[in-house]
Amino acid sequence: MIKNFLQELRTQRWDDHRYYHHSRINQSLHFVSAASFLFAYAMLFFDPVVSALVGWLVSMTTRQAGHFFFEPRGYDHVNHATHEHKEEIKVGYNLQRKVVLMAIWALSPLVLYLDPTLFGLFTPWTSTADFMRQVAKIWLAVGIGGLLFRTVHLFFIRDVETGLVWMTKILTDPFSDLKLYYKAPLALMKGELIDPGLEKHVKHA
Repeated sequence: MIKNFLQELRTQRWDDHRYYHHSRINQSLHFVSAASFLFAYAMLFFDPVVSALVGWLVSMTTRQAGHFFFEPRGYDHVNHATHEHKEEIKVGYNLQRKVVLMAIWALSPLVLYLDPTLFGLFTPWTSTADFMRQVAKIWLAVGIGGLLFRTVHLFFIRDVETGLVWMTKILTDPFSDLKLYYKAPLALMKGELIDPGLEKHVKHA
């Protein structure tokens, strides 16, 4: 059972890499995201508010910017797949789902500004610092909620194992991304925009 779980984890991680990380810019941004996520993980034990602010303002923005603005969306000749096909079979958050998640994140400060109690959940903020700390708490809830929502959703549309594997993958992505993409910034500085090694790895997979 553990062997199957680990194999599925490797499969999900490999599919995510080969389908969605061709761009060296995207890979470099993932490297930055991974490093800042690890800092955010450590800060969870000392100041969850700081963890949430770093996680969303640095880690998530760099990570998603790479996907939205730099990753090619044309026909994937390496994997022989259209962008639409990859979006359809995506286990986790495809671009459409990410738009919804990021919209919730971006609009939440506005909701708190219009209703300082957030429907009675908070004591009204009285300063900019109070406002930011309350926003950070909302963002922490959005992050946890987004992770749990998709995990449980996968329980029903796939199976329990797929959901648990995906959740494990997301939580451990910062560690694997550091290992996968630490060379990307140097390759990018050399003018390499697309990972040339991906096609070789796919052919031998």
